[in-house]
Amino acid sequence: MHPERWLSRWYPAFGVWAFMVTSLIKDTAACESEERLFHKLFTHYNQFIRPVENVSDPVTVHFELAITQLTNVDEVNQIMETNLWLRHIWNDYKLRWDPKEYDGIEFVRVPADKIWKPDIVLYNNAVGDFQVEGKTKALLRYDGMITWTPPAIFKSSCPMDITFFPFDHQNCSLKFGSWTYDKAKIDLLIIGSKVDMNDFWENSEWEIVDASGYKHDIKYNCCEEIYTDITYSFYIRRLPMFYTINLIIPCLFISFLTVLVFYLPSDCGEKVTLCISVLLSLTVFLLVITETIPSTSLVIPLVGEYLLFTMIFVTLSIVITVFVLNIHYRTPTTHTMPRWVKNVFLSLLPKVLLMQRPLEQQKKSISRKTKKGSASTSGKSKHSKHKDSKLHKEQQCCHCDKAAELTTTKRRRLSHQSLKWMAEYTEYSPEVKDVISSVQFIVEDDWKYVAMVIDRVFLWVFIILCVFGTAGLFIQPLIADT
Repeated sequence: MHPERWLSRWYPAFGVWAFMVTSLIKDTAACESEERLFHKLFTHYNQFIRPVENVSDPVTVHFELAITQLTNVDEVNQIMETNLWLRHIWNDYKLRWDPKEYDGIEFVRVPADKIWKPDIVLYNNAVGDFQVEGKTKALLRYDGMITWTPPAIFKSSCPMDITFFPFDHQNCSLKFGSWTYDKAKIDLLIIGSKVDMNDFWENSEWEIVDASGYKHDIKYNCCEEIYTDITYSFYIRRLPMFYTINLIIPCLFISFLTVLVFYLPSDCGEKVTLCISVLLSLTVFLLVITETIPSTSLVIPLVGEYLLFTMIFVTLSIVITVFVLNIHYRTPTTHTMPRWVKNVFLSLLPKVLLMQRPLEQQKKSISRKTKKGSASTSGKSKHSKHKDSKLHKEQQCCHCDKAAELTTTKRRRLSHQSLKWMAEYTEYSPEVKDVISSVQFIVEDDWKYVAMVIDRVFLWVFIILCVFGTAGLFIQPLIADT
């Protein structure tokens, strides 16, 4: 075979082989350089000693908080659960090197438990570890600058103000600081003034309105030293759609059912049943709410106030309904209607409420019949002079007795017995008997009409109370926001 052809065939293979060998040599050299670097850095390194050249100098730690998720807000136990990234940046002079001596290596990843770390803890932690775990690695730069960003899930204490639940805002804080080092040993500096939310995953129930950080230098009663902490305040707002659809709107509908109690006729016999059913429904809703709000006696939540208002509302409707039913089933036989009741409930209030009684027309016709009947009776009395004198005296005696009875009840309506007696035992013309029967029917229905007027009065009163009471309660969060 010609040498040139042989070289042209195998030359690419030799090139690939040479590249692989060269890369392997370089990787081996890099691994050797990194191994030499680790050996150089950590041979005599003590991770328990603060990295300062002078003991009196503080270690300056730059701190930043990044939130990835607002996991849960537990109103009952008053705990806020968050998924966080805690970025720590400080300088360790003992971990420096010259990149030229180690094949240009500028960054190395080192286990966090191999280096000194600031003991930053969450002061107001409620459940779990106060300090983050050191299982993650730290990024070490050649000039000794260390960046350590461990993830952590914290459950912090958060006092909940549930006055306007479910239209409430909460202000929960996360207080970070060194547990053992005072300001003379560790000086915390905050990076930026806001929490990093670039990787935040939105919550379905809560919205973070603002998350700001502040540095504080505090002197505690236990110690003479000054301790530095960085506190992040999370101002969160509840998204009320879930509670509005599943709680508020059903309560509104149930409370408005109470108004219909006064529109329901008394003869149906279901007025009290409807009131009690509404009261039981509200009681069930109140039991549901007690499982979702904190057990506190300091404030009553807005929904609790509304349910309490509605329960009082329904209880009053039951009392009023019983009173109305008592009025409805009264008769002239058992109760005599006072004059003020007639003036107020039969004359004044119906005009104010634009109620027109169908029997008003009947009363007018009765008055016309009365005039005709009186004329007919006077004519008949002239012819009755020829009757037996004994019978005439008995009738006169009866009329005298009746006149005496009417005199004693002068300012009262004729009783049911007197009307019945007049209709059965006196001799009047058919027109007068019709008048007496009609008056008797009207007297019996006066109590029912009074009950109807009372129902109509409380119908409007409860509509006004329900509308303005509901608006007054639920407008409070808007006023508080402004």
